[in-house]
Amino acid sequence: MVDGNSLERIGTQWSPVILRLALGIVFVVAGAGKVLEVGPKASGIAGFTDMLAGLGVPLPALFAWSVGLFELFGGLLLLLGLFTRYTAAILAVIMAIATVLVHLPEGFVAGEGGIEYTLVLTLTSISLALSGPGAASIERHLFDEELFVPTDSSSGQQAG
Repeated sequence: MVDGNSLERIGTQWSPVILRLALGIVFVVAGAGKVLEVGPKASGIAGFTDMLAGLGVPLPALFAWSVGLFELFGGLLLLLGLFTRYTAAILAVIMAIATVLVHLPEGFVAGEGGIEYTLVLTLTSISLALSGPGAASIERHLFDEELFVPTDSSSGQQAG
């Protein structure tokens, strides 16, 4: 029988893994569509650049490539559990900008181009940036801890 403390510990260790998988898959598909022009979101860099230019984004080709590549490779990093906090934080910023710049003028409902979907991606990315990779990650497997996470100097333990 699982007691409340065990269930809480299991949830704390494994919930971030589920979040990593969900976000990783979404961002790999979105990034592959932008960069490789494949999959269900196959806009390609040209299409994404044109959309950014239409919004008045300066240097739209640079931003299109930057966002597309980071979505693709950031999604892969999340799936593997490498540099999770940093990757999720950057993806949260990208999604927050997309939410405000692209989707906010369209309202709330995702099916009408609104903020519903990108808001969930933003908040989920923030959650993952705060929680870290969880129990099953390449970092924990190879190094027994997260890489580049500040430590609590008084105890020598990783913060968070």
